[in-house]
Amino acid sequence: MQDISASSSPPEWFTRALASRAELSVTSVDGLRISHRSWGPVGTPGALLVHGGLAHARWWDHIAPLLTRAGRRRVVALDLSGHGDSGRRDRYSVGTWAREVAGVAAAGGFAGPPVVVGHSMGGIVALRVAVDHAEAIAGTVTVDSRTIEHTDAELAAHDRRSALPARIYPSQEAAIARFRPVPGQPSLPYVRKYIARASVRQYGGGWTWKSDPRVFGGQEFDHGDLSRLSGRVMMLRAEHGLAAVGVDDPLQTAGIPSVEIPAAGHHVMLDQPLALVSALRTLLATWQP
Repeated sequence: MQDISASSSPPEWFTRALASRAELSVTSVDGLRISHRSWGPVGTPGALLVHGGLAHARWWDHIAPLLTRAGRRRVVALDLSGHGDSGRRDRYSVGTWAREVAGVAAAGGFAGPPVVVGHSMGGIVALRVAVDHAEAIAGTVTVDSRTIEHTDAELAAHDRRSALPARIYPSQEAAIARFRPVPGQPSLPYVRKYIARASVRQYGGGWTWKSDPRVFGGQEFDHGDLSRLSGRVMMLRAEHGLAAVGVDDPLQTAGIPSVEIPAAGHHVMLDQPLALVSALRTLLATWQP
């Protein structure tokens, strides 16, 4: 994989994207506050972006504005419960997160159902939306997602980890310095720094991560449900990611069309953001002429 660690200065496209102010909104789903960020005019076709596990909507801040088609497409990114600025639940599940996505799809100001784009765990949530709420969306795109069926031992390990107290750092900068994508990979420093800063909050006299560690207990997806998928579905795979060619995963044998993003690690928006934008622009232009 190409070493991109020396690319430290933000290029013009990145600063211009971040200069596009997001519209901040909140939608209630199952009695909980679900926050979301929007770009582009109300009443246009659009895309709804879903982050991965322990991430948040602002992972898309440098991607979403580049998908608005010069103001002719609405793009919304939400914080799933337990992530970012949304509320927390006692327990999490892919089904609950799918209802949150469907709720934001209905309230997001789109002209008709949006295309749902989900990265990593967010792609599994997007597939669940396609199974349970097909009428609410116009298509599904997964970005380096793998379906997961946890063993009882893994679920027990998740429960033990979720019971640990939150790690508190003495300062914002100390917390940001500990930011690491999982799995690890090279990242554009200006993208990594921006996302790291947006990932922490003040808590207990110090700083901690915005995400709830208990979210890892809710990532189950029944492989049998792949046969119930409806509508248009596309997989984007990172060349060096979790869904690379040859990885044993039912998604790759389910007949779903796929496109590989060259030289990308699992977190494509961290190392190959413009390639991700190009792939999504092409899909959206095809599905939403």
